Amino acid sequence: MNFLSLKEGKKQLKVSILDHVLIAVVLELFKLITFCLLTGTFMGKNKNFKAGYVSVAGLPNVGKSTLLNRIVGSKLAIVSPKPQTTRGVMRGILTTDDAQIIFLDTAGMHKPQDSLGEFMVDSVLKSFKDADVIYLIVECLKPKNHEIDLIEKVIAEKKTTFLIVNKIDKVNKEELLPLIDYYRGLMDFDEIFPISALNGDNVAALINDTISRLPVSPAYFPEDIVSDQIEREFISEFIREKIYNNTRDEIPYSTAVVIEEMTEREKGGAYILASIYLEKDSQKGILVGKGGSMIKKIGRDARFEIERFLGFKVYLDLQVKVKPKWRKDIKSLRKLGYK
Repeated sequence: MNFLSLKEGKKQLKVSILDHVLIAVVLELFKLITFCLLTGTFMGKNKNFKAGYVSVAGLPNVGKSTLLNRIVGSKLAIVSPKPQTTRGVMRGILTTDDAQIIFLDTAGMHKPQDSLGEFMVDSVLKSFKDADVIYLIVECLKPKNHEIDLIEKVIAEKKTTFLIVNKIDKVNKEELLPLIDYYRGLMDFDEIFPISALNGDNVAALINDTISRLPVSPAYFPEDIVSDQIEREFISEFIREKIYNNTRDEIPYSTAVVIEEMTEREKGGAYILASIYLEKDSQKGILVGKGGSMIKKIGRDARFEIERFLGFKVYLDLQVKVKPKWRKDIKSLRKLGYK
């Protein structure tokens, strides 16, 4: 890992990890502006280049994040057996020679129980407004009441909408046709794609058809970017995923992770301080575990993902804190990054 240094006479200023990230962002913007000046547009050599936004919607745990990770080819979103693990809108970006798709992976649509739930549902509805195409993802089951409500909201948007029937690897093909006919009776979908996000079945056809529906436009982002989320957001997502995977049903989704500090270590690598916020003292005992065993395991698992993502060694310091009823308090939500 190389860190920049500024020399003035005999003085030398070491730039921290955070400054390194900020400088990298500025350099990317500089490269982008230079590219635009030289070519007149993004991907300007292809006059038929297409670009647009796709909102990925569905009930909790139907495979939205798995599909996003499959398409983009990089681990961007939490994949966990727990529902409602995606909190806001996770943006994944796929760029090909002919097109760029910005995917808005939203929280699972559900009946909100608190201010956090209202934020999550609101983020879904806002993503519909930005989208050129809407993916409505369902499992190979008849729709639940919440799914029917979601379909009604999608119909009101009058956007190009694909029904994506996921997890076809878990059912017999004979069961699919009656299910698809049932959904056709609920909405006149532009296309219907039975897929397996896990195995990749029919995903390529989905992408090709999506590109055909996008407007002709220059790209919105440089071609080597797979997400517009900064490093701290990714790191907090990795930690939350490991919390869910290790605690299962013992800890509800009322967990927030805030990256408090990222600094360079003298011997190389980085020091990352993360605070994990819970709502109850009883949850803290479960998360920490006997003799700190659970929090140590979460830290090891998360560190592996973070190091693979950043490309260098990190020391991950996890601190568990209790903030009662933070999900219901607007001020607390804002402090924890939900805006």
